[in-house]
Amino acid sequence: MKPFLLSLALTAAPLFSQLLDPSLLLKPATTAWPSYNGDYTGRRYSILDQINQGNINSLATAWVFKVVPGETPGAIVGGEGKPAGPTANPFGTSIKATPLMVDNVLYLTTPDNTWAVDAHTGQEIWHYFWRTQGGIHIGNRGVGMYGNWLFFETPDNYLVSLDAKTGKERWHTKIADVKEEYFSTSAPIIVSNHVIIGVGGDSLDVPGFLESRDPETGNLQWRWWSEPLKKGDPGSETWPDESSMRHGGGMTWIPGTYDPELHLYYVGTGNPNPVMAGQSRKGDDLYTCSIVALNIDTGKMAWYFQTSPHDTHDWDAAQTPVLIDATIDGKPRKLIAQANRNGYFFLLDRVTGKDIVSKPFLESLNWSKGVNKDGQPIPNSEKEPQVSGVLVSPPSGGATNWPPPSYDPETKLFYVNTSSAYSMFYLTDTDPHPEGYGAAEKNSGALGSTLLALDIKTGVPTWRHKWPGGGGISGLLSTAGHLLFSGDGAGHLVAFDPASGKIIWHTDLGSNVSNGPETYLLDGKQYLVVGAGSSLYAFRAASQ
Repeated sequence: MKPFLLSLALTAAPLFSQLLDPSLLLKPATTAWPSYNGDYTGRRYSILDQINQGNINSLATAWVFKVVPGETPGAIVGGEGKPAGPTANPFGTSIKATPLMVDNVLYLTTPDNTWAVDAHTGQEIWHYFWRTQGGIHIGNRGVGMYGNWLFFETPDNYLVSLDAKTGKERWHTKIADVKEEYFSTSAPIIVSNHVIIGVGGDSLDVPGFLESRDPETGNLQWRWWSEPLKKGDPGSETWPDESSMRHGGGMTWIPGTYDPELHLYYVGTGNPNPVMAGQSRKGDDLYTCSIVALNIDTGKMAWYFQTSPHDTHDWDAAQTPVLIDATIDGKPRKLIAQANRNGYFFLLDRVTGKDIVSKPFLESLNWSKGVNKDGQPIPNSEKEPQVSGVLVSPPSGGATNWPPPSYDPETKLFYVNTSSAYSMFYLTDTDPHPEGYGAAEKNSGALGSTLLALDIKTGVPTWRHKWPGGGGISGLLSTAGHLLFSGDGAGHLVAFDPASGKIIWHTDLGSNVSNGPETYLLDGKQYLVVGAGSSLYAFRAASQ
């Protein structure tokens, strides 16, 4: 028996009124939403159908919780920084986290803040505030949970563990040095006795990594670097020298997915550094802009697939790698799918990493000459940033970005919100060893945003919905109630028919949907929960 399961067997139930049963992580989410994507697959698909096309028009607000971040009265305070006052985020307050819902309690975050909220009423149970030493406060994806313990990352690169019942801090441990301009946004993912965490960073050229921590102590179990560290390491032949590797980027921004049968954890890596000036790192720059499969117990890489060799446009591959089981050429296959920031849809064999489909989903895409025999896009060197400027689509913001996609096993369609635009890229640092971005970007034309439903076997859209006036950058959720939920660019939550793309229902939230919607059963009734700006909304159908 694994140590954690043994500890559960020996622990009396009254000690843990909010205890996460680890078996929930291996099942479709129903009475809980126990991890960032609901389960390990990343599909963001719910088997619940109480809310459906027949009663969607009776969907009504059950409660609204508005976050008030900072060192507020009654907040539990921790951290290594100085007192910051009630508001400490120059980016404003936006809920980008997907809350966990376990045992009738929701746990959500913004940078430096974690809350426990009563899932019945939307009332705050406790609020924890972290006094930061810095870091970029652009967003936080949420918490991970192990038994009665919560884990979240701070912008100044600490992993913090809290008691889920009280909000009191158990411990915190440093992940990376904020003085090197790392900053952390990812939601921890719990697999067995591993707390899997990633890091971010853009401005200073540092190497990225993914690591596993012990949930009891926070001690490091293993670390996987997204670049080779020295000559002779696998992948080092794709970098010109050791210095370029050690300054190479490849951040692990977004939580990954996990196959318990293969014992593999899948994660996308960020762009190489310097970000847009590639003259000091000629080569493919492995393992940046890649989907990688790692052994969950050792951190050793089983395979990789690089989506943007020698990227010079900030197109990281950190978008959710979605696990799909389907029949290809008459044979059942374990697959992994990703709609990439570079404008390509990829379908891979998740056992081997071999490419099955590589298809552009962005009609304006102009940076690639096609794909090679391995399914990797072939960059057009003429589209690298130039002193005189060059017109490229997509821009650095990408054809899609971090908001999570969804896959519906009934329709067999992959849903993703996309954006089509052009930018001029100007090389501003012509030094043989540039630093930081090394280039400037000027937006030169937005063509709009579109929700796409992609056939996974071809990458071709089955239907598309163009968002009027742009927007539609939210995360997605599909359900067995034959519904697909998204946000538009005008503050609405919208429900589509996932098979046809027909709009069935919408409601005005006042702010754009800012996270990935989720759903679960509470007291036998299905709830839909979504963040919009600084508010978390819970809905239920009156006719359930």
